[in-house]
Amino acid sequence: MKTNEFIEDLRSRFPNEPEYMQAVEEVVSTIEDVYNEYPEMERYNLLERLCIPDRILTFRVSWVDDKGRVRNNTGYRVQHCNAIGPYKGGIRFHASVNLSILKFLAFEQTFKNSLTTLAMGGAKGGSDFSPRGKSDMEVMRFCQAFVTELWRQIGPDTDVPAGDIGVGAREVGYMFGYYKKMAREFTGTFTGKGIEFGGSLIRPEATGYGNCYFLLNMLATRGIGIKGKRVAISGSGNVAIYTAQKLMELGAKVVSMSDSSGSIYVPHGLTPEQFQFIFDLKNLYRGRISEAADEFPEAMEYFPGERPWKHVKCDIAMPSATQNELDGDDARALLAQGCIAVSEGANMPSTPEAIKEFIAARILYAPGKAANAGGVAVSGLEMAQNSQKLSWSAAEVDTKLRDIMADIHSQCVKFGAEKGSDYINYVKGANVAGFMKVARAMMAQGIL
Repeated sequence: MKTNEFIEDLRSRFPNEPEYMQAVEEVVSTIEDVYNEYPEMERYNLLERLCIPDRILTFRVSWVDDKGRVRNNTGYRVQHCNAIGPYKGGIRFHASVNLSILKFLAFEQTFKNSLTTLAMGGAKGGSDFSPRGKSDMEVMRFCQAFVTELWRQIGPDTDVPAGDIGVGAREVGYMFGYYKKMAREFTGTFTGKGIEFGGSLIRPEATGYGNCYFLLNMLATRGIGIKGKRVAISGSGNVAIYTAQKLMELGAKVVSMSDSSGSIYVPHGLTPEQFQFIFDLKNLYRGRISEAADEFPEAMEYFPGERPWKHVKCDIAMPSATQNELDGDDARALLAQGCIAVSEGANMPSTPEAIKEFIAARILYAPGKAANAGGVAVSGLEMAQNSQKLSWSAAEVDTKLRDIMADIHSQCVKFGAEKGSDYINYVKGANVAGFMKVARAMMAQGIL
């Protein structure tokens, strides 16, 4: 396989899908050597089959707002690959949702799920509907209309959706409830459900906690501890909130958070009181991060419309908001401030230019498909509990999560350690480890 020719051919076929092509190029460029070691893969055109989704479902979602007006949005489900298990991946409700973003997310999800060692394939779905500013009844009506179009395509052994940006416990509950009504069955078809009807303890915390556990393993390769380290976080959703919570528990100083309106810089680190204010602000009142700076003006500085990376002095960066939020200039600013590690909580938050800067500087850099796999890992554990009609304790789930993140780290080290050097290329390690498991499964099952 010649990487450049393959990428150019794919780009000519999907010219208006930049996020999808960015994700494909990153993976393909790192697995070229190992792929070429197996001529049978090329003979069966395995890489192209793996890059192109199994199927893409697109549908209109019509719903009625509180004023009685009929509104229309577009819904999607990208079922990318089920070679190692049923399709598994979140549903995103946000105005920015389009097919390119969902194809990139489903592609990444396939490798992320492979790394967890659990039997889950890759998928992603969503709509350009945004819950922000909508009433509970409007959100419910939209969720029910969305599931009306999707319910025949999902199931506990077929495709198991979960939450993502814009889809929290409320939205999952509405979708699960309507699926249950339409399918006339009570199964673990959605994850991220409420504890009362089949959800798993620490599922909301899992992505953030898992990222912290991966970071600890990564720092340990250089004999570095987390206590006292200054950590910059972007975002203030579930991933960012619970990353901050776990870091503070571990003794680190959280010096930034953000949302789409801007970012806050907390030079001395968040206090428990300040963290609780932000937690309530985002989870109870759906407020803006600027309100935290208004509440604690002497402790925080607010930068409207800006990401935190150029304004904070930190040892570690954990981008946890959205894709391509950290560019080359941001990376250079972080490196100039002495940043020694970057561990991604969001999916593909660093641009290719930023990743090149981190790798060239030989700092510890963990891509999202490895570092943020804790969320889908606990979703897999929720599926296992549902299948067994059991509910595990928070301690049991947390122990399993720690073990899974340690195992993912070990896989990255195995395939990413550079010969003749102590440097670990976690991008290559994660991509090769995830790819080889899926590729072997695909080869064993024939041409489908």
